[in-house]
Amino acid sequence: MKPNIFMRIAKTIASASYCKRAQVGAILVKDGNIIAIGYNGTPKGWENICEDDSGKTKEYVMHAESNAIAKCAASGQSSHGATLYVTHSPCAQCAKLIIQCGIEKVYYGIAYRDFAGLSILDAHGVECEQLVDWELIGGQ
Repeated sequence: MKPNIFMRIAKTIASASYCKRAQVGAILVKDGNIIAIGYNGTPKGWENICEDDSGKTKEYVMHAESNAIAKCAASGQSSHGATLYVTHSPCAQCAKLIIQCGIEKVYYGIAYRDFAGLSILDAHGVECEQLVDWELIGGQ
């Protein structure tokens, strides 16, 4: 499948997030099949409120990439050699998880305000590509 199709799916997954600042979606693809999905939000069983009263993201909110990786691990699937599609570029913490899991390529839509994650991925040989022409990117 073309990368833009998977990015549209990631955008749809993002809409499940309760976060007000930014809804982020991620999918892991291996051998042309989606093996895990994730969106930013609170851990399983917690209240679905991502921001505090001042609008700041709560410390315990999980990023879409880490949720997808956790779901992949919980299902017993291997992410080694997988490709990650994420609506926003990964932060530094998620970049480290991506490297540890053996994910080989990351497609992202919106560039995150801090480029440290992309720098870490690049330094460790994980191919990253911004998709600037994918549909449905607007609004965030």
